Amino acid sequence: MFKQEVTKEEINELPLIRYEGEVVVVTTSEELSEALADLSRQPVVGFDTESRPSFRKGEYYPISLVQIAIPGLVYLIRVNKTGFTPGLKALFENTSIIKAGISILDDLRELQKFVNFRPGGVMDLNQVAQAAGVKNIGVRSLSAIMLGARISKSQQTSNWERDTLSKSQIYYAATDAWVCLQLYEKLERWGYIPPGEYLFQMPPPAKPKTFRPRGDFE
Repeated sequence: MFKQEVTKEEINELPLIRYEGEVVVVTTSEELSEALADLSRQPVVGFDTESRPSFRKGEYYPISLVQIAIPGLVYLIRVNKTGFTPGLKALFENTSIIKAGISILDDLRELQKFVNFRPGGVMDLNQVAQAAGVKNIGVRSLSAIMLGARISKSQQTSNWERDTLSKSQIYYAATDAWVCLQLYEKLERWGYIPPGEYLFQMPPPAKPKTFRPRGDFE
């Protein structure tokens, strides 16, 4: 039904795709309330996040954007402007709505830095693909293997905290969430997502390393 492996050279030969549908950029509490009301009616959404990149040692930026895709629409929620509200927390804890993403552990840990919550109904499509025998995972590889297309990562290191997102940033961000929804739908249609399986469980936090000095200090 699909290949188990794909090379970088094969990916680069594939046609480039991007999301071309409706995008709603959410920057106010009112817009966020409307988006969350819509999202609460969805059984499955695709999601991803973006952060301003850091180029210096010790520099850190929290998540700036949460992208959530539903059929025919992608919401770009600028959490650097709206905050990570109780409504967003409730969405990510809701076990009745599947939130499908790729390599989601870091996304969830970064979101938990806003407020502590217990993720519910989240699914890492990398895990589903690996269980189906796929050896090359990640959004570019899975898009190539299952959608027969290549997606651009050119805006990944752009400034996601800028006052107004560029058109390129908007469609780059929307594409990542949209692709997650497309991949979920394909995997489910092909029978690789049995109901209730592959829901992601957060591992316990890593234990802090204990410092043990070398040598004899007695």
